[in-house]
Amino acid sequence: MPARRRPLLPALGLTVALLAGCGGTDERAEGAPVTEEEAALLAQLLADTHDRGGADFVVTAPYGEDTVLTLTGEVDLAGGAGRAQAVTTYGDDRADETRTLFFTADELWFGEVPGLPAALGAEGLPEASYVRRPVALGEQAPLVDVLTRVVLNLAAEEPDDTGDFRAAGYTWAGDRSIDGELAQLYASEAGWSVAVDRSTDLLVQYRTPLPGQEFEVTVTLSDHGPREITLPAEGESVDGEAHPDVAATVGL
Repeated sequence: MPARRRPLLPALGLTVALLAGCGGTDERAEGAPVTEEEAALLAQLLADTHDRGGADFVVTAPYGEDTVLTLTGEVDLAGGAGRAQAVTTYGDDRADETRTLFFTADELWFGEVPGLPAALGAEGLPEASYVRRPVALGEQAPLVDVLTRVVLNLAAEEPDDTGDFRAAGYTWAGDRSIDGELAQLYASEAGWSVAVDRSTDLLVQYRTPLPGQEFEVTVTLSDHGPREITLPAEGESVDGEAHPDVAATVGL
């Protein structure tokens, strides 16, 4: 996709200049090039998402053998902050692992962390409900860091250039029902795709492979509109970067 003003994890080579749109497509063959009208909608898509303010979201990312990380929450796309429940589901006898998560483009806060009270006590630190740390970038970034950046990059303050979408080989990829609503799919030559609600022209799903990985990430958006995310206060969290032993003890 065209390069965005706010690139997503450039070290991973992943760009979130997303695509989507709608238009008249009766009796149309899948794989047909986008029309001029659709290119205009694609160019406007992230700006429209930003203007709506935010949305509920679900992110699913299978990885490893029979393991899935799912983030379910809401995001203030205009303000650049979100909160979610992060659940890791294993394909064996292990119980699901659940964390409360707050995030911005720069920091992550983890709550419901087993062993945190004991780790804080061992370091002589006051009680805290969350461990916070900077968002990691690069090829070794943890998956949760990558996924939160993907979510936040589903909006942009300004539209893209319409011509970029005609020149880069974007195609119409058919229709699909997303959460019971009819959506049109658009695909890029690079392998990622989007679904756009036919009735609202809003982005409802983004799917992308990650470089060097065999799995595909799916982000589904719903109930677009303003959101207000209150991040944990300073006294509610411990700085994991300043206290690496605490972060290591609780696996963060």
